[in-house]
Amino acid sequence: MTFDWKPLLLLAALVVFGALAFWYHGRAADEKQRADAAEHNLKLANDTISDMQARQRDVAALDAKYTKELADAQDNIDQFERDIAAGNKRLRLAATCGKNGATGTGGMGDASSPRLTDSAERDYFTLRERIVTVTKQVGYLQDYIKGQCVR
Repeated sequence: MTFDWKPLLLLAALVVFGALAFWYHGRAADEKQRADAAEHNLKLANDTISDMQARQRDVAALDAKYTKELADAQDNIDQFERDIAAGNKRLRLAATCGKNGATGTGGMGDASSPRLTDSAERDYFTLRERIVTVTKQVGYLQDYIKGQCVR
């Protein structure tokens, strides 16, 4: 009686092909998982880039707004200072001129209104400019915090 090797060889070939198919299926599943993870990371990166670009546009618009407001305020202060120097406008002072106990006769020479010294006037405009600058800077920072940090 002769032993028929064909069915055994066929069974061995099926086992080998089955093992190869199982191994390739596992590799394909691993590669699919890796590709899905890479796609997810790419989507996260694109979302982050989009968010950063939107924030940069928002900050640039905020910066332009407050830079313009600050420049306009500075122009107003400069114009006011020129008007004061030219005599078109005057600073109002709440001042009283005391007599210091001295008696004297009144005359036209005493009729001049109180006025700031030149250095006090310069200091006034410097303080006014600084107040406007700080106010605009604080407003900018508050808007920045509300728009960028709290979001």
